[in-house]
Amino acid sequence: MFTVNFFENKNLLLSQLLNNVPSVGENLTIKGRKGKVSSVTSSDERNYHVQVLLETVSKNKPTIDNTKKKKR
Repeated sequence: MFTVNFFENKNLLLSQLLNNVPSVGENLTIKGRKGKVSSVTSSDERNYHVQVLLETVSKNKPTIDNTKKKKR
């Protein structure tokens, strides 16, 4: 069992106990967001730090229709 810490930049996203360590270039899903492993470093025999690049989520802004007026 390995302790794997997933980081995005310097922010800790997730810590897990895993049987195998993810490899570089592997696709992941963390908290419902898709990402890719950019680097893996080991601090001990059992502790690993994994840098993840997550896809940016673009929020759709609703268009405001000003043609409709409030009825009074």
